[in-house]
Amino acid sequence: MLKIGEGGFGTVYRGRVKPSTTNDEPVVVAIKKLNQHSLQGHKEWLAEVQFLSVVDHPNLVKLLGYAAENGERGIQRLLVYEFLPNRSLEHHLFQRMSPTLPWKKRVEISIGAAQGLAYLHGGLETQVIYRDFKSSNVLLDENFKPKLSDFGLAREGPSGDHTHVSTAVVGTHGYAAPEYVETGRLKSQCDVWSFGVVLYELLTGRRALDRNRPTGEQKLLQWVRQFPVDSSMFTMLIDPRLRNQYSLSSAREVAKLADRCLNKNAMNRPTMTEVVESLQKALVMSEEKTSSSSSSSQKQQSHGVLLSPRFVDQKHGMIGRQGKV
Repeated sequence: MLKIGEGGFGTVYRGRVKPSTTNDEPVVVAIKKLNQHSLQGHKEWLAEVQFLSVVDHPNLVKLLGYAAENGERGIQRLLVYEFLPNRSLEHHLFQRMSPTLPWKKRVEISIGAAQGLAYLHGGLETQVIYRDFKSSNVLLDENFKPKLSDFGLAREGPSGDHTHVSTAVVGTHGYAAPEYVETGRLKSQCDVWSFGVVLYELLTGRRALDRNRPTGEQKLLQWVRQFPVDSSMFTMLIDPRLRNQYSLSSAREVAKLADRCLNKNAMNRPTMTEVVESLQKALVMSEEKTSSSSSSSQKQQSHGVLLSPRFVDQKHGMIGRQGKV
């Protein structure tokens, strides 16, 4: 097996599994091996198994199987997933050695991720709150289609007359909604906030929290405030790796949506279904050329430079409380 990832809860390997009922070739899979002292307890591990066994959506990672030494409470615990060869959205946004994601592809990825969250919030008999949406949990298949992964933190949403679920605060610093951090009251709108953070990561190419940057730039949501979406300063926040190859109107549409997702009043945030609709509008706009990219192209052509493209586009079990790799 080839080690492809590691985190606080264990290690992920790339391996092969031979189908038991056919003579087909072995299938490439991702195997999550939880370490013996993982913070993800048996309850949370079993919850992820049960959850992924009943959900079915093209934007959620597929669980192919699991194993535990000495029964389900054994020390050795494995989860076997479909293998997604293009790693995570986080990798493509922040690893400088990786090819830059074109703007249109970023919007397409955000649409798929939003559709996955919309399914969790409204496509099951029981609402599910993901609780840990972030760019590292958005995995990409061979066609860069996004799939949400790691459901150990997911929880069933409120039922009946209840407006929220009270729970211990878990998740990732920089992505969690402020009202959840302050009160422990969990609603689907908390996922919407996290989605807004990732939209700004897509726009800027910056991490939600980056201790390696100057003090005033470490927290993404604070830094972007100086570049309002309707101001002439807005383009200064756009990921410089895009080299002006994006639609300004599309970028503004995504930024406006991000601001709606990041509304301090949770009830004023859009639903994930509304988010999908707004992003589809931004995708149509992404075909447009910005005045800056057009003028840049004309300027380079006037100097006899041929521009070549750098990039190629291309139902609901028990929900656990915490755990992830």
